[in-house]
Amino acid sequence: MTERQIQRFFRVLSREFSKPARLIVTGAAAGSLWGAVRPSLDIDFGVTMVGADRGDWEAFAGAVARTVQLTGIRADYAEDLDRWGAIALLDYQRHTLLYRAFGQLDVRLLDPVYWSIGKISRYLDPDVRDLVAVCKRRRLPADRLITLWARALRSSPPSTACTLFRTQVEHFLRTYGRVIWGKRFDTEDAIRQFHQQFRRS
Repeated sequence: MTERQIQRFFRVLSREFSKPARLIVTGAAAGSLWGAVRPSLDIDFGVTMVGADRGDWEAFAGAVARTVQLTGIRADYAEDLDRWGAIALLDYQRHTLLYRAFGQLDVRLLDPVYWSIGKISRYLDPDVRDLVAVCKRRRLPADRLITLWARALRSSPPSTACTLFRTQVEHFLRTYGRVIWGKRFDTEDAIRQFHQQFRRS
């Protein structure tokens, strides 16, 4: 996924759908714009439309379908990105950065620290590679990531997904902590901090 392809998708979508909407890009497309380019022809995004009714949503669905056909780029969208996974995305809508406007579409990127929650949740090989690349290129602070991951885990309803998320955070810190933050990164101290924070009441 390249920036040119992403821009083409939203340019076409803005022609197919003429009403104001706010889009929050996440997934591989956001990762690409944050600096982790890999083969992926799909765009994931959240959608907010003020005062939208059923007809507006049906029109938007049709516009997305036509855009997918015209561009060859798959798309998944939701009114609430938090519904996509068992791990809470917290107040993600307040943590976005403006990318650019396409017609009446206000396209924003999910903050890379909040974006990382989804990557740790899925934790497939491409997700891990994306996360390592973005952490390095955006110089994401380890303590901010650890704090947010702990908050997300603490705010999520108990499930097997929570146990898996905790295990994947620990694996990520042990396997990639020094790759990202250097040889002085204290892996075990970082994991202790994570445990202490998600166990807070």
